[in-house]
Amino acid sequence: MTLHDAVANNNLQQVRELLAQQNVQVDALNGKQETPLLVATHHNYIDIAKALIDAGADINKQDAIQDSPYLYAGAQGKTDILAYMLEHREPNQSVYNRYGGNALIPAAEKGHLDNVKLLLADGRVDIDHQNNFGYTALIEAVALTDGSELYQTIVQELLRYNARTDLKDNQQMTALDYAIQKDYKEMIVLLQP
Repeated sequence: MTLHDAVANNNLQQVRELLAQQNVQVDALNGKQETPLLVATHHNYIDIAKALIDAGADINKQDAIQDSPYLYAGAQGKTDILAYMLEHREPNQSVYNRYGGNALIPAAEKGHLDNVKLLLADGRVDIDHQNNFGYTALIEAVALTDGSELYQTIVQELLRYNARTDLKDNQQMTALDYAIQKDYKEMIVLLQP
């Protein structure tokens, strides 16, 4: 039984027994170059993820498609795991996903409000980081969404933490430009100087 097997089987007891062994490789890679912690994060196995983090698992180790446990937890709404990571580890803010983004940008775009709030309150993530497309969390929360109340709230949170409204993406568009283009009236009000 490997650590990967125990995680895949969602067997916390086996994970704990394996972690207690001297020679266990907590960051052993599977065929997709995923660590046990990344697999646990994929499946939202919260207690297993916590046990792995407590055992020193690397939250910044990236797999074949450049996901790390920290980036994936942020992007995919794994809030309990993300909160535990922020409390117990140091996220490497210079490790980016395959789009050149940080944990905050996809959290904002996918509507994971709790993760957005967690990351902003934590204060270590660069609120104005621009990915390969020039998108910031604020731009994505407008340009790639439906403008619904959830995204209006995310925009409000980002503005509350002083996200820059003047930044332009690779198309030379700001968040306000997208709000106007999409006729998102509530967001236009929020974003106007």
